[in-house]
Amino acid sequence: MKKLTHNHLSSSQTILARMSGFSLIEMMISVTIGLFIVSGLIGLLISTSGSTKTNDRTAELQGNGRYALDHLKGVLREAGYRGYTPQAPESVGWINPAVTQECLPTGGAGGFFVKNIRQAVWGKDDANPFTANCIPSASYLRGDVLVTRSAASTPTLAASAVANTIYLRSNYVGASLYQSTLPADVNGTNNFELKEYVYYISPFTNSIATTGLATESPQVPALYRASLEPSTAICHLYNSSWAAPCMRPELVVTGIEHFQVQFGMSNSDGTTQFFDAGSVNASGDNDVVATASTPWDKISSVRIWLLARNSKAEIGFTDTGTYTMGNIVYGPMSDNFRRQVFTSVVQLRNFRN
Repeated sequence: MKKLTHNHLSSSQTILARMSGFSLIEMMISVTIGLFIVSGLIGLLISTSGSTKTNDRTAELQGNGRYALDHLKGVLREAGYRGYTPQAPESVGWINPAVTQECLPTGGAGGFFVKNIRQAVWGKDDANPFTANCIPSASYLRGDVLVTRSAASTPTLAASAVANTIYLRSNYVGASLYQSTLPADVNGTNNFELKEYVYYISPFTNSIATTGLATESPQVPALYRASLEPSTAICHLYNSSWAAPCMRPELVVTGIEHFQVQFGMSNSDGTTQFFDAGSVNASGDNDVVATASTPWDKISSVRIWLLARNSKAEIGFTDTGTYTMGNIVYGPMSDNFRRQVFTSVVQLRNFRN
């Protein structure tokens, strides 16, 4: 038998050592390194997820804010349209249409608010003047109230008149008001459905029939408007006792927490000076039903501010900022919601001085 040499033994031992696997120390080092790698990946995942949520919230803010701003700009550009009538029509002798939930300040006469077409816009500074009717106290959160009036852009034939609808009958000489039934069509005269909106900030987004707004959790403020509605069926969706036409609440966009408005008057030198609603009103809230000339006839532009807010709180974020909007400084709220201000100046295309 051949005797194993020392070299043969060393080679065998080396092979056995290589085949014996990791030692306990090596395994512990490997596990530790693996844990560091996994924890790093988890941290990266959490960071990416947080960035995605922040981006989503920013997109929500910008989407809601821009939509609300564009909506108001479009409505304001149409405000004051009177069909073919060049001058602000007097409406003292017009019919006084009966409107359920008509927006009237204390002491205001029924029917005058809707027919006051000579006022393209009207406003109230940081208060709700319509608590007794179209904006119940529970439906108003804060900020200004803005009213816009106009005739529809498309005329209606007399044969196509819709029940309960209020129409402005307009020609180059003057204008008059009708409801439901219209006189026969004549050349140079057309009928335009009357449009009227009252904008305000609601503490809630979800609406219900009887009270206008429902408690929701969490509460998400929203831009709402009361809109002149001729349909009995739609008026009954909000309250079965409401007769048409009515001023019904409509959600414009959710996530709007504050609303401020200033009104611009053109000076003789071509400049524009802006005022809060309280500085324009000549006789308080009753200016809104004054069908004769008022300072509101001189409004040529409107400056608006909207404060958008996320619908959900963001853990780890605290809003310590302040927001200057018109004549108010809002905040700091010191809560976990992100906010952003949107602002614009809108020229009233139908302004006639």
